[in-house]
Amino acid sequence: MISGTSYDAIEAVAVDLELDGTTLQCDLRGHVSHPYPDGLRAEIGAVLPPATTTVEQVCRLDTAIGQTFAEVADDLARTCFDGAAEAVCSHGQTVFHWVADGSALGTLQLGEPAWIAERTGAAVVSDVRSRDLTVGGQGAPLASLLDVLLLGGPGSHTRAALNLGGIANITVVGPGTEPIAYDTGPANALLDAAVSHLSAGRHAYDEAGRRAAAGAVDRALLADLLDEPDYAAAPPKSTGKELFHLEYLLDRLAGRDVAPDDLLATLVALTAETVAAELVRWQVCDVVASGGGTRNPTLMRELAARLPGVTVRSIEDYGIPSAAKEALVFAVVGFLTLHNLPATVASCTGASRSVVLGSVTPGRAPLALRVAEQAPSRAVIRTALVEAVPT
Repeated sequence: MISGTSYDAIEAVAVDLELDGTTLQCDLRGHVSHPYPDGLRAEIGAVLPPATTTVEQVCRLDTAIGQTFAEVADDLARTCFDGAAEAVCSHGQTVFHWVADGSALGTLQLGEPAWIAERTGAAVVSDVRSRDLTVGGQGAPLASLLDVLLLGGPGSHTRAALNLGGIANITVVGPGTEPIAYDTGPANALLDAAVSHLSAGRHAYDEAGRRAAAGAVDRALLADLLDEPDYAAAPPKSTGKELFHLEYLLDRLAGRDVAPDDLLATLVALTAETVAAELVRWQVCDVVASGGGTRNPTLMRELAARLPGVTVRSIEDYGIPSAAKEALVFAVVGFLTLHNLPATVASCTGASRSVVLGSVTPGRAPLALRVAEQAPSRAVIRTALVEAVPT
């Protein structure tokens, strides 16, 4: 389970996982995208940087998010497992990711796991990013774990997984090198912030990218936006709404007269430029894309235009609904944690070594931790939720 940096919905996936030697077999049973209640979403937005908050607000949110996650987990477990899910892995809601001078020093996800454990009766794995930070990692992008398992070994050409959430991140797998993964910059973060601001909160995003498609790129503004030091920083690196938020955008708009649709077209170009630059940098030939940004045809066209000769396809080709991908990542993380296996790719997070992630909150039954001898080297979607294309 996860709510991402767009904090619009809780994504949850029900899955049976089985370790067959070094192959992780995945049988997908169900997926739900549960929108946050409007009031709770507004409360989350009110504490995100650069806003100030109080310990009381954080405490109240921790409880409210935990209770909402618990409701979603219980409903999905009842639908897919007759209410008998063995374990839940909850990423929760990120409200702050502390990065200074290129190092991740702390990370905070809200959603008290005790509410989930009590509601479902299942053991809950949570706080899944912090351990990676203790060994020098960025705590992100943890999706690189599943990306590497699905993309497979080095092969003869370079492939990449691309996630277009609030923040864009890539995982690159190629011959002659260790996998690498990092955040490239904003995907939907600035776009959504602009739409909400322009509509006085009536709209949360540019549906189907229509407004951006109607606008024209403001080249001067785009050049200014591209002059962001984070883009030039060497990977591994991570970022978030601590940097890319509405005030950041308004600061760069000061003194400019940019039509609303032109602003959205420019922000789409910003995402396409920064993502494409990194894919070209690694000479990627094949891209597997996921995340909410894949539902924006304007963004996907702009990205494809910057990647001539590169095949861009959907994670749904693997039988995984695009919106379910990150939830599946954390199902795999929870499974590995409960088997005492590392759930990071050290070269992707920048850590000195791979580590077992998370904290475990027992359910009603005695806590059953297993010890597996060998971590998986690949993952296979044995039972898909969408019609898969052979890969």
